[in-house]
Amino acid sequence: MLHTINDLYGNKLIAKDGEIGHIKDFYFDDKNWAIRYIVVNTGSWLTGRLVLISPHAFGTLEPKDETLHVKLTRKQIENSPSIATHRPVSRQYEEDYHIYYGWPAYWEGGGMWGASGYPVTTSPPLGQDRPHHGHNQRDDIHLHSTTAVKGYHLHASDGEIGKVCGFRVNDTTWAIEELIAMTGHWYSHQKIMIPTAMIKRLSYEESNVVIRLTRAQIQQFTHIEVV
Repeated sequence: MLHTINDLYGNKLIAKDGEIGHIKDFYFDDKNWAIRYIVVNTGSWLTGRLVLISPHAFGTLEPKDETLHVKLTRKQIENSPSIATHRPVSRQYEEDYHIYYGWPAYWEGGGMWGASGYPVTTSPPLGQDRPHHGHNQRDDIHLHSTTAVKGYHLHASDGEIGKVCGFRVNDTTWAIEELIAMTGHWYSHQKIMIPTAMIKRLSYEESNVVIRLTRAQIQQFTHIEVV
């Protein structure tokens, strides 16, 4: 089932033994357009700390209750590698994170999730020892924030078409399947869905997303959002 990510911001996160906070952001990779982590605001539980939760840990998503269950304990989350909020997520951090939880690395193997097309849903062992690496911030920035990309300019091969205003994500694979774009006057300021398979590249430096189609082709291969 597809969900609009804007509707998931602020949803409560429930661990095996209690609430842990709410969804603040999503990080996705610009190769497979898969959600790799949710960013959790832990509130008063872990004051001043944000933590990452991988879809490997996701349980039931309950849109009506605005709740996502995760198959972790509060202790596992508390002892997980800390993220520096003012720095990009490095590959070294991700390696530490996946070793700690005992999950496969999504960047190794031919599938969207490494050797598989879906995130592993089994609970990791409790109390994994994690290595203590220095997080090399010279590592490539390969993850993007959905809140940061919202507002990026969208370009077809023959000109700008509008701006990113949202995303639609599959709750089984946790792949972003569509961008939601607000078009300009060339398409009567319609809100349209653009399949991520049509995206040529995403540029953090230029704050834009380039589509591999013309405006006319985009009108043919996209559909207007029903609000």
